[in-house]
Amino acid sequence: MPRRERNKFVKRGETIEIRIEDYAFGGKGIGRIRNDYGEFVIFVPNTLPGQLVKAQIKKSSKKYAEAKLIDVLEASEDEVDIKYQDIPGAPYIQLPIEKQHDYKKQSTLELFKRIGKVADIESKFDEFVSSPNTFHYRNKMEYGFSAIGYDRIKKTDVDEFTLGFKRRGLWWCGDNLNRDSGLFDAAVENHLKQIRTYCEATGLAPWHGPKKEGFFRYLVVRKSYKTDKLLFNLVTTSYDLPKFDLNAFAKLLLELFGNRLAGLLHTINDEVGDRTIATTGSIELVYGEDKIVEELLGLNFEISMKSFFQTNPKCAERLYSKVVDYALETKEAIDNSVVLDLFCGTGTIGQIIASKANNAQIVGVDIIASAIEDAKQNAKRNNIEGLKFYAADVGKFLTEHPEYTNKIRTIILDPARAGISPKTLKKIINLNAERLVYVSCNPATQARDTEQLYQSGYQIKKMSLVDQFPHTAHIETVVLFEK
Repeated sequence: MPRRERNKFVKRGETIEIRIEDYAFGGKGIGRIRNDYGEFVIFVPNTLPGQLVKAQIKKSSKKYAEAKLIDVLEASEDEVDIKYQDIPGAPYIQLPIEKQHDYKKQSTLELFKRIGKVADIESKFDEFVSSPNTFHYRNKMEYGFSAIGYDRIKKTDVDEFTLGFKRRGLWWCGDNLNRDSGLFDAAVENHLKQIRTYCEATGLAPWHGPKKEGFFRYLVVRKSYKTDKLLFNLVTTSYDLPKFDLNAFAKLLLELFGNRLAGLLHTINDEVGDRTIATTGSIELVYGEDKIVEELLGLNFEISMKSFFQTNPKCAERLYSKVVDYALETKEAIDNSVVLDLFCGTGTIGQIIASKANNAQIVGVDIIASAIEDAKQNAKRNNIEGLKFYAADVGKFLTEHPEYTNKIRTIILDPARAGISPKTLKKIINLNAERLVYVSCNPATQARDTEQLYQSGYQIKKMSLVDQFPHTAHIETVVLFEK
């Protein structure tokens, strides 16, 4: 087909205004262009049915195009006014939570029908688990410094010292956070302005994205819901460091947060890449402790700045409870047998199951060695026995430890967003376990793996959705497969 015929509706790079009509999985709004040539679909992420949006075409094919959201010109009639400052990390904060749940449930089940080929998925649906806190649920936030800000009235970028979040779709542009966003600790976010004023008064420059230079880069904050303590990490370049007084900055944080301040770390990141932790940089403790303690279902976990830990710990308790319910559904399936916890991270699920099951041997495997070290320390701290942890590639581990063949009756899977590689999934299937409890932060890859599991004799017995990230398109799924 000649090239010009493919572009009867839109061209790559073109900016359009479009009304969103439907919602697809992953927070993609669906708009349609209708003209003499027919009807054409445009997907625009982070949008809602009813909104009129300004978007830029990024990819175009014969059947549909994908666009990037630039601005919402008219709100949907479902949206309500809120008292929080809008940020890119919460695109649906103005949509009532029940409506968010409806969209998430309907689009996820549709995904399992379409990609997983499970026609009767509704009959397998167990429950929709909501987050205990709809607002202020996050335990970690990364605020970026920028030398280029955004004027919300003129809708244009300006030269100014900013501390907040990247403006959606404008990678070089920061947007000041002037008040509580509704996602993280309200006191931290309401004091961010003072921290910004203090840093600006030093005369040292914030990071300039296009020029790849500047001193201030990030302010990362972790919070413990158990102790209400805050752990800060200031990320800067090394250039100009002698001109900045880290102890005076720690004093400022003490004045603002008092005994809530657990500690302040300082990270040097001279790399041009946009990351908080540099591979070649250093991290040093300036004040207080370098860790905070969090509690999940009665177990304590020590969290450092680098540790992976659930971002919404109160909802993670509900997620893990659901996983444990599925794993222990028939108690005999676990007692006196081996439970394999693959992609186990810091070993949270395995520890919870070990604390509830009799004589079960829990074996946790993860490729990240530091996570396995944390898992061992956490199990020690919580006095939990009957756990073994291995730092290994999941696929290779199964080949290197034939002693577990035919002894494993239950496997717990909690892979990263990319899902499980077909090769590794085949090895897992060959272990011939009676049941798999598959936790996923990306139901699209889980639905893809479901087809392979069905072809190998497994079927979905139950499925639940867990809303770990209110006001975003993210949803987690817990699926129980049985032979």
